[in-house]
Amino acid sequence: MKTNLIGVIMIGGMLLSFTYYQSKPWAVPEKEAKMANPVKADAASLKVGKEMWTKHCAACHGKTGAGDGTKAASLKTAMEDMSKPAVQKLSDGELHYKIATGRDEMPSFKKKIPDSEDLWSIVNYMRTFKK
Repeated sequence: MKTNLIGVIMIGGMLLSFTYYQSKPWAVPEKEAKMANPVKADAASLKVGKEMWTKHCAACHGKTGAGDGTKAASLKTAMEDMSKPAVQKLSDGELHYKIATGRDEMPSFKKKIPDSEDLWSIVNYMRTFKK
C-alpha cells in the first residue's frame, strides 16, 4: 500500500510539472513581436539558418523541427512541433526574441550566436518547416 501511494505521488508530481511547463505562456514584448526580419529568406540565408539550426537547435527540436531531437526526451519541457500552425503563425520578431532570449530549459542564444543576422536566418529556416 505504501509503495502504491509513493508511486501515485511521484506520477502526480511529474504530471503537475509537465502541465506547468506546457501551460506557461511565453509573452513577447510588443516591440519585439513587431520587429521585422531584416534578412531576406534567400538561398544564402536558408543555408546559414540550416547550419545554425543543426549546430544549436536540432539536438532538442529535431532535424526538421518536429520536437524529436536526441535530447528532447530528457527535458521537462515537451518540444513543440515547429511545423504546426500555432508556431508558424508567430511573427518573425516573436521567434527571434524566443531564440535570442530563451527561458527555462531553452537557453538564450544571444551570446552563443552573437551575429543577429544568423539568428534571423534561423527564423527564415524555421519557416521551411511548414506542412
